[in-house]
Amino acid sequence: MTAREVTVPGWPAPKGYANGRVGEGAALYVGGQIGWDERGAFPPGGLIPQFARALDNVLAVVRAAGSAPEDIASMTVFVTSIDDYRAAQRALGPVWRERMGRHFPAMALVAVTALVEPEAVVEIQAIASVAPAAAAAAAAPAPVSPAPSAGAPGDPP
Repeated sequence: MTAREVTVPGWPAPKGYANGRVGEGAALYVGGQIGWDERGAFPPGGLIPQFARALDNVLAVVRAAGSAPEDIASMTVFVTSIDDYRAAQRALGPVWRERMGRHFPAMALVAVTALVEPEAVVEIQAIASVAPAAAAAAAAPAPVSPAPSAGAPGDPP
C-alpha cells in the first residue's frame, strides 16, 4: 500500500516533495517527533543528526502501525533556524534517502522560534495511510494477564 502522488497538469514537477498524495485505508496521525532517543538524549551536532533521529522516530511510529515509509502521505517539518536548514539542505539529502528512498510526501517546512524541548532544533509530524488489518492490529489493546488467583481456602500457597 503506497500513498499515490497527485500531480496537477501544467504545474512544474515538485523537487523533494509532492504537492499531494492519496492514501488507502485508515489514517495514522504521527505526533511531532523530535531528535532524541528512547532515553531522551539528543545526538551532538545540531540539525542534521537531530533531523535523522526525528525522522527515525517518525518511521518507528509508522512501522509500529504496520505501515512503511512510502505510506507517508504528508509531513510537516518544524525547524528553529531556517538559515541552518538552508545551509544543511545538501547534507540532509543522504539522510532522507537512507530512510525514505525516493519517496517524497506532500510537505511543508515551518520555521518556529522554539520547540517545547529546549535542546530540540527540529520536529517532524506526519500523516500516513495504514491498511485496515494493520490499523486494527496496531490499535488493539495489549492482552491483560489475569490477576493471580488466591486459591480456595485450605489450598497450599
